[in-house]
Amino acid sequence: MSARRLFSESRRRWLVGGGVALGAAGAGAWFANRRYTPRAPADLAVETLLAQILTDSNGNSVALSRYRGRVLVVNFWATWCPPCIEEMPELSALAREFATRGVDVLGIGVDAAVSIRQFAARWPVVYPLLIAQKTGYELSRQFGNRSLALPFTVVVDRDGQIIERTLGRFKGDELRASMETALRGS
Repeated sequence: MSARRLFSESRRRWLVGGGVALGAAGAGAWFANRRYTPRAPADLAVETLLAQILTDSNGNSVALSRYRGRVLVVNFWATWCPPCIEEMPELSALAREFATRGVDVLGIGVDAAVSIRQFAARWPVVYPLLIAQKTGYELSRQFGNRSLALPFTVVVDRDGQIIERTLGRFKGDELRASMETALRGS
């Protein structure tokens, strides 16, 4: 076989292989985007959330209707989720910073009650940790989290309008900006 033909054959294999690899990468990106991009929230997602009565990490019942008319930052989390735990100190700082301005931060745990209570005893935060277990996943899905991945954070304004939804670890400056928008727009 001549060197020219060998080079041509090698080049053709490389181009075909590269094309197949690019196609597979594109398909993978498309599927990942569909799976991990939150879809539009259900029309009644906020109302469904506010209709809940959940238990906090201290064993007290909390009617979420008490938060109607306030700006909410709702963080869906679990004790076994490292990014969830990593963002808790920043959520606590934001909860302190915005508390006097009518913003409430709620941590909705999708974990077992005993796990959340043990976690709260070891790692206190300044905002309520509510126990929703499997109901938390359904609430998260109502807000558009079709993959049910954690953490998932939602900002709701005083009028019950969803301002922001973040799947995965939030960026502090972006969450702060969403909170400010929720306060201005309400």
